[in-house]
Amino acid sequence: NAVMWGRSLYQNIQRFILFQLTINVVACVIALTGPFIGIEFPLTVIQMLWVNLIMDTFAALALATEPPHRSVMDKPPRNPREFIVTGDMARNIFTVGIIFLIFLVGLIFYFEKDGFSAYELSLFFTTFVMLQFWNLFNARCLGLTKSALSGFLENRSFVIIALAIFIGQVFIVHFGGEDFFRTVPLSLKDWVIIVAGTSTVLWFGEIWRYFMRI
Repeated sequence: NAVMWGRSLYQNIQRFILFQLTINVVACVIALTGPFIGIEFPLTVIQMLWVNLIMDTFAALALATEPPHRSVMDKPPRNPREFIVTGDMARNIFTVGIIFLIFLVGLIFYFEKDGFSAYELSLFFTTFVMLQFWNLFNARCLGLTKSALSGFLENRSFVIIALAIFIGQVFIVHFGGEDFFRTVPLSLKDWVIIVAGTSTVLWFGEIWRYFMRI
């Protein structure tokens, strides 16, 4: 039991690092390339603070509360000198990060055709956060081939944190205001499109894990 808990805790730390580095890569590149592709601040400082709150605080709590899995006992002991970011993690970080970047930069170019409005910037901000929201579910499956939704409701902490992120995003967009969060309310149709569209991040992960199981 001690070995199982130790391995599971280490794996939870890796899950958090995987999620954090992915969102860091995307956020940093978007912030740096924004001025060169037509918009000075794709994400404002206040918006980045909310993203960092998701990334550092909420994600750490959500992924740290993942229960231990017996499957960790099927693996050989790791080399104590091995870097905590494994090769598979690095490939995941850069592959997912590049896909997110291509999509988000494409979104910026699409919005640029008619000039950026507060409405379009609100769409961009919400899309960015929701991509990371669904990626949080994939991160909890690091080292596992089970579905990200398997045992989801049993981990109440993860459920509460996921709901807090989603509700918090809705609240910020609808009540944050143009002066503070640079957001305007989005319609129900907008929310449905964003949530459904960004959820493909989770479904692609589910398909990948399904093929890993068979």
